[in-house]
Amino acid sequence: MIEKMKSILLVTTLLGMANACSKSTTPTTGSAAAGTGYQVSGQLTNAPAGTKVYLAELGETQFVSRDTATVDEQGRFTMKGTVPEAGLYQVKVNDANQVLVALDNATNLQLSGDAKKLSEGYVVKGSRDSETLQQLGKAMLQSKHDMAMLEMRYNNSAQAGASDSMKIIEAKFYAAQAYNTGVLKQLIRQNPNSVVSAFAVSNLLNPEEQFAFIDSMSTQFKKTMPDSRYTKALAAKLDPLRATAVGSAAPEISLPSPDGKAVTLSSLRGKYVLIDFWASWCGPCRKENPNVVRAYNKYKGKGFEIYSVSFDQDREKWLKAIKADGLVWTHVSDLRGWESAAGQTYGVKSIPQSILLDPQGRIVAKNLRGEALDAKLASVLK
Repeated sequence: MIEKMKSILLVTTLLGMANACSKSTTPTTGSAAAGTGYQVSGQLTNAPAGTKVYLAELGETQFVSRDTATVDEQGRFTMKGTVPEAGLYQVKVNDANQVLVALDNATNLQLSGDAKKLSEGYVVKGSRDSETLQQLGKAMLQSKHDMAMLEMRYNNSAQAGASDSMKIIEAKFYAAQAYNTGVLKQLIRQNPNSVVSAFAVSNLLNPEEQFAFIDSMSTQFKKTMPDSRYTKALAAKLDPLRATAVGSAAPEISLPSPDGKAVTLSSLRGKYVLIDFWASWCGPCRKENPNVVRAYNKYKGKGFEIYSVSFDQDREKWLKAIKADGLVWTHVSDLRGWESAAGQTYGVKSIPQSILLDPQGRIVAKNLRGEALDAKLASVLK
């Protein structure tokens, strides 16, 4: 639960990078006339004459310094230059006072705000993409606040041993997660040709959980922004996931069972099947096993089966864990650890990982754990 909470805080990627270190480069200068360069001008309160304002480009892992301006006696500043392509940029007074904007070579952006609390109430004009980015930032901050409050309540309940309260909070968490994702998707739909949307789709949505939506937006971006770094990054991220996306037919698996006989995944066709990637040495996997056991015992007579693929290399440890954890369903492994043939086919990078198939062998959900697994099975096995 806590790992899931931390992993989906939508604010982490964008706002976390906003405080990253900058790598200095020589500013790219040029005309600010429409189509030939950008201009960023503004007026800041609480910024004495001589205050520096910095412009940095958001790179893959850090901000890259592009320009610097000096505030005059009225708090005004101007920066002009050219950019290689439309992208996201940081305008910063200091680490505590910075905002993100979007620039291309036709942008004439006006920025105003309080230099001592710039991110709280700044105003941008002249750039629809920058206004969209501001909306995105507000939505993400609200998401961060909501999730942090739920995480705190969950931790308090866990410390008090209040399991019933933990379940209620977990349900609220998943509802909040769905709502926040919906807000983000709606903002993207409303701005389908924006570089901000391309960045958000590539960095702020889970491609395994939102594959259909992300894939549709990727197709849109390929038409409207084919040369954008964000479009290309998104395509590179989606291609390996296409074969195991929700709605796809699950690739076949055929691996040895503990008695040495090969068991195919398709041999369980006709039931809902949970492909469970795990290993005896994986602590989180062993911690999740009781939840999987409960789900199996509850739904095994209603058309549910489990096909566990182990990333073990030691046969005895694998078999010992199966017995110790009471995992009385189908087990297979080629004992090749992370080089497991099934793991390679499904692109498994971490465990535990699970994939739920319908009776026709199509993927209907991924990475269901704890209450989420029980809720999904309850909905499909009525």
